[in-house]
Amino acid sequence: MKIIKPRVGMFLKTLSLTMLCSASISAMADYPERPIKMIVAYGAGGGTDIAARTLAPYIEKYMGENVSIVIENKPGAGGEIGFTQLAKSSPDGYTIGFVNTPNLITIPIQRKARYSLADFTPIGNVVDDPGAFSVSINSPIKSLGDLVSYANEHPGKVTYGTTGIGGDDHLAALAFEKQTNIKMKHIPFKGSADVRTAALGEHIDLANMNMSEAIADGQEGNLLILGQMGESRWSEAPNVPTFMEQGYDVVSGSMRGLAAPAGLPSNIQKRLEKALEQAVSDPEFVAKAKVQNLPLSYMNSKDFGVTLQRLHDTYNAIWTAEPWIKD
Repeated sequence: MKIIKPRVGMFLKTLSLTMLCSASISAMADYPERPIKMIVAYGAGGGTDIAARTLAPYIEKYMGENVSIVIENKPGAGGEIGFTQLAKSSPDGYTIGFVNTPNLITIPIQRKARYSLADFTPIGNVVDDPGAFSVSINSPIKSLGDLVSYANEHPGKVTYGTTGIGGDDHLAALAFEKQTNIKMKHIPFKGSADVRTAALGEHIDLANMNMSEAIADGQEGNLLILGQMGESRWSEAPNVPTFMEQGYDVVSGSMRGLAAPAGLPSNIQKRLEKALEQAVSDPEFVAKAKVQNLPLSYMNSKDFGVTLQRLHDTYNAIWTAEPWIKD
């Protein structure tokens, strides 16, 4: 009789691989087992930070019991510091972050950065905040048409404030100037709160902020919003006409969504995406977002990724044709 000796080495190897796979599957099934860090690339108290802190508890809610999300503010360099940290983090689902357009995209276009768009896994978009031109209620400018006429009469004298070079508000102003053949003077500030203060104090002629940042003063009669840059009127500002309605083809704004480092396992991405979709649909969150004047615009992972790539191609073409930063 032939005796078949067991191949102990092969058996142990197979057993080890089986145990490893089982452990890996178990770890995936148990995700998350520790707190999730959410990086916000802007300072505490700003629009992005407020949106993140409002949203986080609802993502926790739909991720399951005992799940916690810890906000970590990493401001600086127009968002580059926070975006870089997110891009360089481990793609294990324990580090996610808010990403803002156009800064996420324009920073690597306009200068050498330590990340690129390919370094991120989109999870979903949350907010799409249209740009807006606003003036002091005492300003002689009462419409976009008035602005064009006034700028033609005072070439280079109209001052406008933004949160910095290469941001959505700055690029929108450049597009408006090019379309109308006018020239205004750009005054960059550290943040939208400073732009607002300068406009209210009539230290600048024009405030170029997002609608969520201008709407309260518009409703209270402190600022006159000349136009919003969405494709259609925001439901919370139905009396403010769009630029397109006034004959100017300017559509601009800032999207704020969630992303993770590239290489995120698909099952973790899907779980985060599902929790985000449920969170932004939660009636309680929607009510809080309305109080905070957040223009919600949910977009799933796939659509968000396509949109980010489209924006990259658009801004790259603009930069190639006419850089917004001159040497």
